[in-house]
Amino acid sequence: MPLAQSKVYTEADYYNLPEDVRAELIEGNLIYNQAAPSRIHQTILMELSGTIRNYLKSKGRSCRVFPAPFAVKLREDKNTIVEPDISVICDRSKLTDRGCTGAPDWIIEIVSPSNSSHDYVMKLNLYANAGVREYWIVDPVRKSIFVYYLEQDHFKAEAYTFHDTIPVNIYDDFQIDFSSLDL
Repeated sequence: MPLAQSKVYTEADYYNLPEDVRAELIEGNLIYNQAAPSRIHQTILMELSGTIRNYLKSKGRSCRVFPAPFAVKLREDKNTIVEPDISVICDRSKLTDRGCTGAPDWIIEIVSPSNSSHDYVMKLNLYANAGVREYWIVDPVRKSIFVYYLEQDHFKAEAYTFHDTIPVNIYDDFQIDFSSLDL
């Protein structure tokens, strides 16, 4: 008796989802985001997005910051579309009407208790393999930030707290003082 095969979803399936449904397409599997983000999640999202945007504008950088929901197709040849909490894209040729095609330069995920392994394991590997230059995991419960940055062909990791000033490795002159954020 043949084994039952599960459906492999495509980019078309992802883009045909109803507008009020949030999901990610990970290697052909649809992963639905069921719970609404918490207040602290949204506060961190807005504070970081605003801080990054202000820095980029003040320096006249061509990079753009996009908060979720924002579709990122990590690689052209894969059935993987993620919606990072924050995406920073410096190569504007990657931007499309639907989001971004290619690895963003910097991604920030804010951990929700129900999906922590998704951010700490699955997305870390996806982002490393796609060539994301810097990846932050912000954990509001633990009040910690894990910073992964691409150094040659592997991620280097640093751990910080909400009391630290964190250097942004993809820029020489940018740090974010977490204690100054209005959390």
